[in-house]
Amino acid sequence: MSNLNHRSHPGMAAVLSFIFNGLGQLYNGEISKGLFIIFLSSISMFILVLGSVFLGAWMMGKILLNRQFIIGLTLFSSGILLICALGIYSIIDAYKKAAHK
Repeated sequence: MSNLNHRSHPGMAAVLSFIFNGLGQLYNGEISKGLFIIFLSSISMFILVLGSVFLGAWMMGKILLNRQFIIGLTLFSSGILLICALGIYSIIDAYKKAAHK
């Protein structure tokens, strides 16, 4: 049986986007949008990890300059904000698109 008339379920799309940003869009058939959101999420996670490395080095006493601490804190905070913003957008968008199919 062909799956050409695939009907997305809004709850499933939202849960998939909650698990990882962009999966709900892929489930809804929005491949480019889903891959773009996954790409942006990956960059956000990289920023978060980079900030964590700076902060971890500062906590262990490897970084003594305040400027490097501020850079680490800025990267860490930016990464968290970007991940949260993308997550909220991804969940809401996936749910709305699935509900309107």
